Amino acid sequence: MMHYLPEIYLLLLGFTVFMYAVLDGYDLGIGMLLPMHSEPQRDRMIASIGPFWDANETWLVLAVGILLIAFPAAHSLIFTELYFPTTLMLIGLIMRGVSFDFRAKAKADHKDRWDNCFKLGSFIAASTQGYMMGRYVLGFADGVAAYAFALLSALCVTAAYIYIGGTWLVLKTEGQLQVKAARWSRKAGYVALFGIMAVSIANPLVSTHVAERWFQFPAVLMLAPVPVIVIGLVLAIDRYLVRVPTREDFGAHLPFTGVITLFALSFFGLAYSFFPEVVPGKFTAQQAASAPETLLITGFGVMVVMPMILIYTFIVYRIFKGKASELSYK
Repeated sequence: MMHYLPEIYLLLLGFTVFMYAVLDGYDLGIGMLLPMHSEPQRDRMIASIGPFWDANETWLVLAVGILLIAFPAAHSLIFTELYFPTTLMLIGLIMRGVSFDFRAKAKADHKDRWDNCFKLGSFIAASTQGYMMGRYVLGFADGVAAYAFALLSALCVTAAYIYIGGTWLVLKTEGQLQVKAARWSRKAGYVALFGIMAVSIANPLVSTHVAERWFQFPAVLMLAPVPVIVIGLVLAIDRYLVRVPTREDFGAHLPFTGVITLFALSFFGLAYSFFPEVVPGKFTAQQAASAPETLLITGFGVMVVMPMILIYTFIVYRIFKGKASELSYK
């Protein structure tokens, strides 16, 4: 069991990053979608994420903590290579936090400025996360092609967050805003699909190891349904969004659930491509791991903290289920 601790921590790290991408992804997407011409719609959109958004970022803190404690060598390399985009991401997250609180306290003629700040902070955080993913997937390779791929990744991750954010609004709102959200989601969905396809094509081209994993028999036969399912999901979600609003809001949860499934399949593809590497082409989990004693002791903390966050997340989403109500700061 002790021998497999690094791989177990790597799986936990992947799970926390996935949870962050889904939960903070949709509220980043909503931040980017804020319409500057309609304050009532902005208020309703903010209300839809109000009880959740701050806690969603807990998963990012947990992921960085696991990376630092379990894989210090990888942590050092990743944040050395990504120092500048990480700084920009943190600035974006700070802008969001400040704007969220100050929009409630600002004078009426200043509220638009804080909403613009929230929107800009969301774009900065989302795009830098996409850029960092692009750099990470290629193992921090240098060259024009590598940086171009990182920029493409920034665009597509931003679109993916808008995609899931729009579907969250379809679930949580109604009326004209729900119809607009469906339209926004449809457009973002095809850009996100393009990004998934680009990453899927690029990985085997730049890594013989990834190509062998995906295209050797019998793996190629077992994995062949994955891209078909991804394309089918995007088309199915698109067909539902065309029909919004549905009678009695039937199936409003389906687009959001479908996009979560797309995120899960994308993470599965990355995990299958690189596991047990912590940094593609640089470190495996065994090479980058802390001492077994450190991993064992830290594991007791993880076994307490992660279930508590999961339970809290479940309870909050259970309590605040249903359509978003009117925004009130009283």
